[in-house]
Amino acid sequence: MFTGIIEGMGRLEHIAHEGTNVHFTLSAPFVDELHIDQSVAHDGVCLTVVGLESGQYTVTAIDETLQRTNLQSWVVGSQVNLERCTRVGDRLDGHIVQGHVDTTAILESVMDLKGSWKLAFRHQRSPEFMTVPKGSITINGISLTVVDSSVEGFSVAIIPYTWEHTNLGALLPGNTVNIEFDIVGKYVARMWSQAQSGSDEA
Repeated sequence: MFTGIIEGMGRLEHIAHEGTNVHFTLSAPFVDELHIDQSVAHDGVCLTVVGLESGQYTVTAIDETLQRTNLQSWVVGSQVNLERCTRVGDRLDGHIVQGHVDTTAILESVMDLKGSWKLAFRHQRSPEFMTVPKGSITINGISLTVVDSSVEGFSVAIIPYTWEHTNLGALLPGNTVNIEFDIVGKYVARMWSQAQSGSDEA
């Protein structure tokens, strides 16, 4: 489990293809503290450390992960938001994040509010892709609060610290990000959908 509070930025150093799998090698501020089999969220995608060498570490993404996320757009030099899994007893400063990306979203606009930024995103329409104003959303692994919400999109407000210490500040309209919807909201949406299906059949 993660909290959506980014620990640092990693740099993608090498990409290797093996069948349908892709191995990503990265450098990171805390690489010396990592160990094999450890889970790390990369732009919100939970990946397992499979190799450690020369101050860098390697993770592997299978085809299912590549198809569901924006990892296919990564190139050498890409800056990646990183978070190690939560330890029992830690404060939950963000919200409950699984590291299981639901879908991707497209950045539609960036509004400079002279002290903060408002980013608007558009995503695939689905009964389970639900946001609510003031609810939680995870974008590239970052726990954020929804400002505006619709069935096909939402907006968030970004403070200067987040803008400067994550890869959100480098995004441009048209870029793709990883989205994980709030786990509580997903359960509510699933139960509502099942209840509606039952009433329709009756």
